[in-house]
Amino acid sequence: MSVSRVRAIGAIALTGALALSACASEASGPAGSGSAGAGGATPAGGSTAAAAECFDGDLKAEGSSAQKNAIEEAIKSFQEACSGATIDYAPSGSGAGIKQFIAKQVDFAGSDSSLKTTAKDGKVESEDAKKACGSDAWNIPMVTGPIAISYNVKGVDKLVLNADVAAKIFDGKITTWNDPAIAALNSGATLPATPIKVYFRSDESGTTENFTKYLKAAAPQAWSHETGKKWTGKGEGKEKSAGVATATKGQDGGITYVEWSYAQQNQLHIASIDTGSGPVELTGESVGKTVATAKQKGTGNDLALDIDYATKAAGAYPIVLVTYEIVCSKYADAEQGKKVKAFLKHFASDSVQKSLEAQGYAPLPTEVAAKVTTAVGAIS
Repeated sequence: MSVSRVRAIGAIALTGALALSACASEASGPAGSGSAGAGGATPAGGSTAAAAECFDGDLKAEGSSAQKNAIEEAIKSFQEACSGATIDYAPSGSGAGIKQFIAKQVDFAGSDSSLKTTAKDGKVESEDAKKACGSDAWNIPMVTGPIAISYNVKGVDKLVLNADVAAKIFDGKITTWNDPAIAALNSGATLPATPIKVYFRSDESGTTENFTKYLKAAAPQAWSHETGKKWTGKGEGKEKSAGVATATKGQDGGITYVEWSYAQQNQLHIASIDTGSGPVELTGESVGKTVATAKQKGTGNDLALDIDYATKAAGAYPIVLVTYEIVCSKYADAEQGKKVKAFLKHFASDSVQKSLEAQGYAPLPTEVAAKVTTAVGAIS
């Protein structure tokens, strides 16, 4: 796989009370093939690819396109250390990944939002995943990254938006770049009358869910739609993160919401966000101030987090996502469970997490890396 490199970003401080217990229950999990289980245990947060617990055989995973470059980096280094392993990850989007996991077609799923614990369309994701596993399904945070409001407007190199104006843009209520509401946030800027062209994710996406959670939490009067993986605002749909980024890059007046790494790769401008304490530029430090307030909403080794998207803390960039690896706590195929554990231990290791900075992500802070490794180590 080819992995595009982008400039390094600072680590995000991810803290909070993540109380862990290492419990696992019985039964069946997603289907998987292959033989030869993982070898002996390595220390938590192992520092080299050579410390990987190698196996011979295959792993299949699917889901978040936001973590595509990150997981490709982890797969590459794991397979370099373990030549007998083949790991296939399809960046089909968070919604598709969860569906495939529940259908037992993949060994684990990547999702930019944790499994739903409330009913939607008559189904509860967490319950369906538990049935598929025959044991609790866990949300394990592995990749951290912010969502950029990225735009391409000729002559506009800097832009400030707030939640209210962003909501109206993405809901088709503000349609030109020189609209008075945008101008009021950008005093002294020359804004053209260029029509605004909104691009959204046409596939079910955890990025969409996190972005709409921000709009709903920070601008509830302007954004009346429900949050979710399926876009309910206005605009033109494009598939996956690469699709919206490419479309925006090619359209004067274009705007989208996309992971920071994709905005960087496509050299898109990124709006600063004013939460009420002044404009905040998207940086590792500013994202960290928001993610630092995240609290665990899962229990035990289920590390689902609750992020305050409506934060007004000075210097805090509010639009963030955490990509989870969704796993069974106990796999029906014990050997396959060992493979999942081995690869995710590698993914959470110090060396791999540090390598993700060059992909446009932030490594897990030491405190969280240790807790994630504990949860991964409890997979059986």
